[in-house]
Parts: sequence; C-alpha cells; structure tokens
Amino acid sequence: MYEPYQSWDAHRPPRRNRRPVTIAVGALLALILVPVGVDRLATARVESRTATAFQAGMHTPAAPEVHVRGFPVLTQLAAGTLRHVDITARDIPASATTGPLPVSELSLRLRELRKSDDDTEALARSADATALLSYPDVSDALGLEISRGTRPEQVRASVQLPTGDDVTVAATVSVLSGNRIAFKDFQVTGGLLPERGRLALGKVFERPIRLRDIPQGLHLRSVTATESGLVARLSGESVTFRSDDGSRGGSVEGDSSYGNA
Repeated sequence: MYEPYQSWDAHRPPRRNRRPVTIAVGALLALILVPVGVDRLATARVESRTATAFQAGMHTPAAPEVHVRGFPVLTQLAAGTLRHVDITARDIPASATTGPLPVSELSLRLRELRKSDDDTEALARSADATALLSYPDVSDALGLEISRGTRPEQVRASVQLPTGDDVTVAATVSVLSGNRIAFKDFQVTGGLLPERGRLALGKVFERPIRLRDIPQGLHLRSVTATESGLVARLSGESVTFRSDDGSRGGSVEGDSSYGNA
C-alpha cells in the first residue's frame, strides 16, 4: 500500500544546540588571548620608552631597536627587572671633548636590566656587546687611510709620499687595558718608505684608540678587522647607563623609567 511521502528531515535526529559549546570556546579563547594582548601592549610600550631613553643618552640620530625577550613581560615589570633586553643602536656620535671616533653600530645583550631607586640609572647585571668602528672613522682618528689587512687581526694603511709615490703599511690590532685598541707590529708591505717617514708613521700607530662612547662597565675583550670595519667585542657585569652625569658615553638621559608600563 502506498505510504504518504515523508521528507528526509522527518527521519533526521533533532539537532543539538551547539550554542553553549560555541560560547564556551569563545570565552576560553578570550581568557587566553586577552592576557597575551595586554602583555604585548606592555612589551611594546616598555620597548618604546627604553628606546627613547637610550637615544637621549647616546645622542643617536634615530631611536635604537629594542627587543624585550621572555613571556610574560608584565610579571617582569611587576618585579622591576627585565630578564633579557637586546638593543641595537647606530651612529653613536663621538664626543668633541673625548675623541673623534664614533661607533657605527653597537649591539647590546643585557641581562636583568633594572632601574635605580631614584630613576637616574639603568643597571644590567651583565652584558655582552659588539661595536662596529667603520674604516672611514678609524681613518679620521689616525689620520691615515685605513682598510682591512690580509689577516683578521691586521689593518692596512695607504700613504702618499711628497714625491707622489704610494706606500702601503700594515699593523696588527690588539686590545689594551682601559678599552683601548692598539696598533702593533708596524711594517712596510709595499713601496719604499724613507726612514724619516717610517719614524713618523710609527709614532702614529703607537697611539692607541680609546673606546669612550659605550656604557660603563663594558670591557673590551677582542678586536677583529672585517670587511666593513673593526669589530670590537665587549662584556662586563654591573653595566650602568646613567641618566645625567655630565658625560656623553654610556649615559641615559630623559625618561629611563622603563618599568612604568
């Protein structure tokens, strides 16, 4: 016997109400994402404030790049100490009173950075740093045209004599106490240099270059001649950035209260 037509929907089991599940998932995501978003906002703000403070202290034309590592940052701010902070500053000018050698790029890796109670200093428990000194700047400091030598620890200088002849000399770069770069083992590698010129150039290389525009507490460990310039590697403990002590190198002026996110 013919049965009346019944649609497929009539045999389908009733739909379950998925709305409570959707609401629960959304609430869970909100609980996860909101703290993450707040932490990212706090991180961005402290990075911006730190960059502004370091720019004022180092007198750079542009704000340095600052990256605060570790999650969550809010708990670090509450404790008053940032565990890991990376800072890259470029074109740090030389002081007119302390020497003619600027720092083309300074990369800092700071550990446990905190501000002093009176907000006048930023202190890092320890730090590693790399400073790039360009050959044009080194040439200006020495009064000679300096370039990379044939070995990683060697630089070369080109000198034009009053007679019009060109002479090439070389020297080995090394580290002296007091964050100084020394030029030793001076020798003529090309051309003929009169004894008088040899003595004059020897005196030029006898004068070491002191690194001044770096934070207090960093100590020069090594120096290498690369294609783009001299690369100085430094490290130290209790590295200090002062807000306003009348010095240029390594000071941090202005608002250095990075902990106030």
